[in-house]
Amino acid sequence: MPEQMSQTIKLPDPRLDSDMSIEEALLQRRSTRKYKGTSLTRAEVSQLLWAAQGMTDPRGFRTAPSAGALYPLEVYLIAGNVDGIPAGIYRYISQRHEIANIVQGDKRAGLKDAALGQDQIKLASAVLVISAFPERTTNKYRDRGIRYVHMEAGHAAQYVYLQATALGLGTVVIGAFNDDAVRKVMNMPDREQPLYIMPIGR
Repeated sequence: MPEQMSQTIKLPDPRLDSDMSIEEALLQRRSTRKYKGTSLTRAEVSQLLWAAQGMTDPRGFRTAPSAGALYPLEVYLIAGNVDGIPAGIYRYISQRHEIANIVQGDKRAGLKDAALGQDQIKLASAVLVISAFPERTTNKYRDRGIRYVHMEAGHAAQYVYLQATALGLGTVVIGAFNDDAVRKVMNMPDREQPLYIMPIGR
C-alpha cells in the first residue's frame, strides 16, 4: 500500500544533538504569529512531536515529566503544508514514534474558526494540538490531578517552543478557543480536553 494511503506514517528518528545550546534556545525563544508559508519537512515535524511527548527511556518515560508517569496528554499534528505528509489530522503515537491519520484533508481553516478566528492557525504550515484525558491522572490523584495535567501540558508546550527555536521555526501558544468546536474539528470524544493550539511555521 502506498504510504500516502497508509493509516500510520513512521517518522524519522529524532536528532539527539543540535547546533544550538539550550541556553541559546532560551535566550532566542519568542512567540511568533507570522509565517512565510513555506513547507515544513517531515524531519522537522518529527523533532517537534518528539520534543512534546517523545519516548526517552525503554521503561516508557517521555520528554515531559508526568505525575506518577501516567501521561494524560495526547499530541496531534494538523498537517497543511508538510513535505511527505498528506494534509490531515494525525495523532502522535510516542511508543512507536509515528503518526496515525484520524481526519483527512486540510483542517487549518476549521481550527482557526474554532479558535475565534486567529489567522496564524490557517497561515502556519502545520499546527500541534495538545489535549488530555484528565482521568488518567485524577483516578490516582483525585481533584489535585487536574493541576498536574495542566502543569504537564505547560512542560510539553515549552519543549515545543524550545525545539522550534533550535530548528529556526516559529510558534505561539493559543489558549483562546471554543472547546466543543475544537473537539468537532479534531474528532475528539467529549471526555478529551483540548488545552493548547500551537501553529508552526518559518
